[in-house]
Amino acid sequence: MTRVVVTGVGAVTPLGTGVETFWEGLNAGRSGIRIVQHFDPSGLEVKIAGEVPDFVVADHMNPKAARRMDRFAQFAVAAAREAIGQAGLQITDANRHRIGIVVNTGGGGVPTIENEVRNMTERGPNRVGPFLIPIFAPNMASCQVAIQMGIHGPATTSVAACAAGVQAFVDAIYMLERGEVDVVITGGTEAALTPVALTSLAHMGALSRRNECPAEASRPFDLGRDGFVFSEGAAVMVLETEEHAARRGASPICVAHGGSYTSDAFHITAPDPKGSGAARAITQAMARAGVAPSDVDYVAAHATSTTIGDIAETQALKIAFGDHAPNLAISANKSMLGHLLGAAGAVSSLACVLAIRDGRVPPTINLTDPDPACDLDYIPNVSREMPVRVAWPTASASAAKTPARSSRRSDPISVTAVGADRESPRTHRGIDTLAARRPGTGSLAGDGAADADHASTSQNL
Repeated sequence: MTRVVVTGVGAVTPLGTGVETFWEGLNAGRSGIRIVQHFDPSGLEVKIAGEVPDFVVADHMNPKAARRMDRFAQFAVAAAREAIGQAGLQITDANRHRIGIVVNTGGGGVPTIENEVRNMTERGPNRVGPFLIPIFAPNMASCQVAIQMGIHGPATTSVAACAAGVQAFVDAIYMLERGEVDVVITGGTEAALTPVALTSLAHMGALSRRNECPAEASRPFDLGRDGFVFSEGAAVMVLETEEHAARRGASPICVAHGGSYTSDAFHITAPDPKGSGAARAITQAMARAGVAPSDVDYVAAHATSTTIGDIAETQALKIAFGDHAPNLAISANKSMLGHLLGAAGAVSSLACVLAIRDGRVPPTINLTDPDPACDLDYIPNVSREMPVRVAWPTASASAAKTPARSSRRSDPISVTAVGADRESPRTHRGIDTLAARRPGTGSLAGDGAADADHASTSQNL
């Protein structure tokens, strides 16, 4: 069986650009949620978001090339460049055709579409740009990483809503196990924060309206939660076969064992309140990864801060982990970052890898009045030092999949991905899970629940 290791990581998040900036802020319990700055939100019902601050395009790519990229693709290139640099991966004529790319997203270039519609309606058809299609297309994240890095292997993208980030890792592991490539640059990216998108989600009843205190708006598992916070960002990792990493003298962070994705076929935005689809994804991922429930120490929850979703995820964890569920250390990075949609699962996977690396798990902030229906250990408000053998990121998507993934510590970390239904994201909900472990000590696992995790009032996303 081919073993897959993680050798490099990169991040662009509402806490800033760079993995260590992300990790330090997460463990400090620092919120990246603020009043929207990229456009004037004064006339909008919801005025807060998790925007990436101070992102300087010229620090990561040629500004001329960046002008033909939407922001989601720019984030992907920046995060990929950091991950490749950290991995010490030299891309040459000898290996560029043996490197693949799987960078997923929830929607693609939404800002580009809005801008060109505005040009059409306000300035006329002659002012519509010629590059609308190749800029907004969701696969442009993978394509631009290939172009900027000179990678000639397969470059693919799945649009799987909020499960996209974890599914990317599952599919990357499959690609490596099939022997198609030796290395995969993989992750999730999103930059869909626009006036129209923000307003639509607000009208759905999915978003928090705590405009007066942005840092306290996202409060997963808290009785006072009132919806999620719309955010943007990216997380990318370098995955490669253990044999290839050893051959080039790379130092693995962890080993990736496997994951799974399923669909609950329940509703286009709401999850099955019983949590059955998410639980099945976790169980399948554990089976493929060779991970027992009692092996898992930490879960990076999908937890979007919606009434229905957080309860459904709690139910799923209880079903999948059984008597071990109360022993899990669980945290919700969305309490600090908001919901990065197609990048959310990738960011949770990154948190799991770093938790295994450092023996520290980040907190769930704003958890001051716990919901009695969410009665597991959610690491309230303060990070915790603890040995992490196996860590598990979860992700859910509206109308698509719930992925799960696991990683275990041992020397490097390992991640496992198990494949189940691969339904269209627009047909019904999906659940993905992924597992990883560090050779010799720990493992990382992840799962995704239903999309209803996202909404709090009349509808769930």
